[in-house]
Amino acid sequence: MISTLAVFCGSKSGSDPLYTLQAEQLGQLLAEKNITLIYGGGSKGIMGALADAMMLKNGTVVGIIPKKLIEWEHQHEGISNLIVVDDMHTRKKKMYESCDAAMILPGGFGTLDELFEMLTWNQLAIHNKQIFILNAGGFYDHLIKHMQHLGKTGFLYDLLEERVHILEDPQQLLAYL
Repeated sequence: MISTLAVFCGSKSGSDPLYTLQAEQLGQLLAEKNITLIYGGGSKGIMGALADAMMLKNGTVVGIIPKKLIEWEHQHEGISNLIVVDDMHTRKKKMYESCDAAMILPGGFGTLDELFEMLTWNQLAIHNKQIFILNAGGFYDHLIKHMQHLGKTGFLYDLLEERVHILEDPQQLLAYL
């Protein structure tokens, strides 16, 4: 059962309004299902849209943000709880320790770093939490193909499908709750 979901995503909105729309839909869904959101604590981009959507539906939102981003004033002031940590690595680790499962939404280098660290921890049996990728509008199509290529060429220990659930729409998460 999933009662807390860590969501890793962009602090920018990206070029397709669908990215923000699906983040908002996910936030509404999590709030309706009483699932606590664990996220990066930011107020901008997809990250902020997700948190805002949850708060509008009276959801519980826990942000975990490094001091550096507080200095830049990127923290969300309107969430349930904001935890300040020393650095990005501590943020990532604390977010993942605090959740039952994790989801990746569109984002940049930081989001990809978070995805691959979680997959690595999963492969090394450091944890066994479910990992979801929300492939909004095909955003991750190329990456998914490359990860499948890793399996076909003998670099993965298990099938990709055993490590990652690919969703095209936030509503598909309901099947795993």
